[in-house]
Amino acid sequence: MSKNQLSTISLTPEITEAFAPAVLEVIRTSIAPTANDQEFLLFAHKAASYGLDPFKNEIFFIKYGQTARIQFAAEAYLSKAREKEGFQPPDTQMVHENDEFRIAMNKETKEMEVVLHEIGFPRGKIIGAYSIAYRDGHRPVTVIMDIEEVAHMFTGQNKDNWNKWTSDMFGKHVQQRALKKQYGLEFEDETINQGDVANSIPEYQPQQRKDITPNQQVIDQPNSQPIDPEEEKLKAAKDQMKAKFKKLGITTKKGMQDYISQNAPHIGDNPSLADIIGLNELLDMHYDMQNTNAADADILD
Repeated sequence: MSKNQLSTISLTPEITEAFAPAVLEVIRTSIAPTANDQEFLLFAHKAASYGLDPFKNEIFFIKYGQTARIQFAAEAYLSKAREKEGFQPPDTQMVHENDEFRIAMNKETKEMEVVLHEIGFPRGKIIGAYSIAYRDGHRPVTVIMDIEEVAHMFTGQNKDNWNKWTSDMFGKHVQQRALKKQYGLEFEDETINQGDVANSIPEYQPQQRKDITPNQQVIDQPNSQPIDPEEEKLKAAKDQMKAKFKKLGITTKKGMQDYISQNAPHIGDNPSLADIIGLNELLDMHYDMQNTNAADADILD
C-alpha cells in the first residue's frame, strides 16, 4: 500500500458507533496520517472504546520509523474523571525551594497529607509537586513527588517540553497519578512495532483519494475575483491555516509545503474546505503538543 492510498479494512462496532465516516476520514488523514491500516484501526478503536476525542488532544498517534505509539494524554484522565459521580476539580501545585512546605501522616487514614504550603517571592526553583484529587463521598487522594523522581524526563525524548514547560508537564504528571487513584482510571499506552498487529484485525476503508503531491496552490490565497459563500469559507480557513503555521514557527512557503507533504499528503492541488479544516485541526494539535499539551507524562522515558 502506498503512503497516499488506503486499502480496504472493516471497522469495529465501537468505532462506527463513536465516529461518523466523515470524522474518521479527517482523523485518518490529519491526526494519524502516518498510520497503516492496522495501526489506525487500533488507534480508532482505543479512542472509541474509552470515549476519548483525538481533536481535544486526549489521545495521540505518534510514529517513529517502524514503531508507532498510541498515547493517552493527561487530559484524558481529567476528561473521564469529570464523568464520574462526585467529581471535584483537583488541586495541583508546584513546590518551590523558597516555599514553606510540610507534609505529615494522617493518623486516621495512615496517608501522607499536605499540612502547610505558604509561598513568597522570589520562590526559587521547582523542587516538587503535589496534586489532591477530591471526590464527594470519598477521602481526598494526595500524590506528592520530589522533582528527582522525574529527573529522567528532562533528558528523555520529551525533554524539550519538560525543560521549557516544567510546571505544566510536572503538574500534569502528578495530577494524572492522583486522578488514577481517586477515580480508578487506567489507560494503557501502547507501542506497536512493525508486524506486532495481527493481520486478522478488521480494517477500515475510507474513500479513495488521488495521489497528488501538494503544490503552492494549497498555500496561496484564492484570487481576487468575486467568490461565493463556500469560497469565502475556504479563504477564511486558509487564512486561519497561515496563522496557525506562524504559531508553529513555520513562516516560509516551502516550510508549509514540507509540513503538508509530511503530515497531510492527501491534500492536492484543489483542497476542499474539509481538507483545510482537517489540516487546521492537525496544526492545533501539533502546537499544543509542542507547548503545554504533550501527552502522558509517563511515556518516552
